[in-house]
Amino acid sequence: MIGISQSYFQAAWVVNDLEEAMQRWIKTARVGPFFVLANVDIQHARYRGEPTTLNFSAALAQAGPIQIELIEQHDDAPSAYRDTFAVGQEGFHHLCQFVDSYDESVARHAAQGAPIAHCGQTGDMRFAYLDTRPSLGFMTEIIEDRQFARDLFKIVADAAVGWDGSDPIRTP
Repeated sequence: MIGISQSYFQAAWVVNDLEEAMQRWIKTARVGPFFVLANVDIQHARYRGEPTTLNFSAALAQAGPIQIELIEQHDDAPSAYRDTFAVGQEGFHHLCQFVDSYDESVARHAAQGAPIAHCGQTGDMRFAYLDTRPSLGFMTEIIEDRQFARDLFKIVADAAVGWDGSDPIRTP
């Protein structure tokens, strides 16, 4: 059963220039190191129920208990990112949470008026951006709880512990 309150672990921003945005976070907020996932490959991608493709890169870093994700969309294709920010705009986009039951979570959000804006799969992990903008003012991302995602996120979190500013941009 899905609990009434799920724990959010990630806050994400859509940015125009991933490199420049990482530098801002590193210099201004002293957050890092960032792990860059270039040209992410999404399987079975759908936008508002229709098959689609999406070309984007993301960078992950840890700031205390919360993971920071920066996302740069490389094309002008319709997406959950473009639903919130037109080309040339940037800002806060979503909070993310792991869910035990993807299908139950999608159904619960849909019943509350938050349909899937964009969804897909990475490996055996499904994810969805739920359009919670009318009720919360931002998108909500849900991802299936899978070990490979937890392993990646642990690498990101562990690298931030005691980080001295060296090697600020990395690949996982």
